[in-house]
Amino acid sequence: MPRVKQVNFQGDVIGEFELSDAVFSAPVHAPAMHQVVVAHLANCRLGTHDTKDRGEVRGGGRKPWRQKHTGRARQGSTRSPIWVGGGVAHGPHPRDYHQKVNKKVRRLALRSALTLKAQEEVLLVLDRFDLDAPKTKAMLAFLGKVQSGKKPLLVTHESDPRVHKSAANIPGAAVLHVDSLNVYDLLHHDQLIVTAEAARKIEEVFGR
Repeated sequence: MPRVKQVNFQGDVIGEFELSDAVFSAPVHAPAMHQVVVAHLANCRLGTHDTKDRGEVRGGGRKPWRQKHTGRARQGSTRSPIWVGGGVAHGPHPRDYHQKVNKKVRRLALRSALTLKAQEEVLLVLDRFDLDAPKTKAMLAFLGKVQSGKKPLLVTHESDPRVHKSAANIPGAAVLHVDSLNVYDLLHHDQLIVTAEAARKIEEVFGR
């Protein structure tokens, strides 16, 4: 079983935390992680972009000049795409960018990302967030003590506004509930800090 450091909110090492082989020592499947990240980014797109083609632009109903004997090229409308003020040719229209990924592939990708964090030794288990009130200074002190890097990801087992507000003004830091854990955020952030209860929840859900 992989073992990682367990720390308290003061940044002191209080022991080692044993992790499940099924989740944190699984085979790393890069293609699955790539597919899930691409789908995640695609599903974030709203797809509300729209342009007007020549039939949707206002005006242009009258033929600008007669068909023949003017010495100029024939034109049927001033809203042709080649005219200033005309419609857009082959422009984007509203569409759905959603990509479906099978549940087994998502689970495989998440286990691969968690295994990478454990192998790279950028995974810490936190005893608990000891915050009486939101304090950015206390959160900065903790992250500095554990040398979290520029982009730490904090995973909690419960929704705690004090933790979210304490990390809200720290550039690069992010707080996630364990139920919202995803491959993109795991790969995007430098270090993963999870509470002990969140780690057990991850093992319970993805270790089967």
